[in-house]
Amino acid sequence: MTGAKRSSAQRLRDALEDDIINGRRAPGERLDPEALGQEFSVSRTPVREAIQQLVASGLVTVSPKKGTFVARVGIEALIEMFEVMAELEGMCGRLAARRISEVELAALKEAHARCDAAARAGDPDEYYYENEGFHACIYAASHNGFLASEARQLKQRLKPYRRLQLQVRHRMNTSLDEHQAIVDAIAGGEAERAEALLREHVLIQGERFSDFVASVRRFENPLSGTG
Repeated sequence: MTGAKRSSAQRLRDALEDDIINGRRAPGERLDPEALGQEFSVSRTPVREAIQQLVASGLVTVSPKKGTFVARVGIEALIEMFEVMAELEGMCGRLAARRISEVELAALKEAHARCDAAARAGDPDEYYYENEGFHACIYAASHNGFLASEARQLKQRLKPYRRLQLQVRHRMNTSLDEHQAIVDAIAGGEAERAEALLREHVLIQGERFSDFVASVRRFENPLSGTG
């Protein structure tokens, strides 16, 4: 999905996510829908849709009669959600390795190729959206509708932070290598390996944990390190 294909609401949401995550809009700051529409040259509908999506991801809260505000994020809760996400992804991978059809496998390989193109272009946002398609192929190939629905909902909740990770130096290329191993395991019917690889792909640990915490701390304390 190229930037031109993204809706006005998606582009606005991504811009606001970047502003919030990188501290340009501080926790507790009020978001004025009318001002946002003027700033980004969009109508009320994309602004409303973008805000609804940001509320769903937990970056923004809406207080009746008071307005819309940038939320405060707890690292512990985020890590817990990533742990659950890793288990759901692992289950999808295990089932996909057992149940994927030839057509679905071809679609997975095509999605991987699009991720590769985005990584070569050095575009983390484009990579993120192609990465969405890659994981969607695995969900579909699990042939478990309930599991796929739960995985999609939590993945959407964690979207801002998953996008944030891809901005870390070398993460796109590392992610792409992990994708290749996942494709190989699923194609080979290696259910346990596919499960383990997808779990590790999503878990935030080691150096990634330190990078993630540093990024979120910057979001929580946008003025730290300045002066």
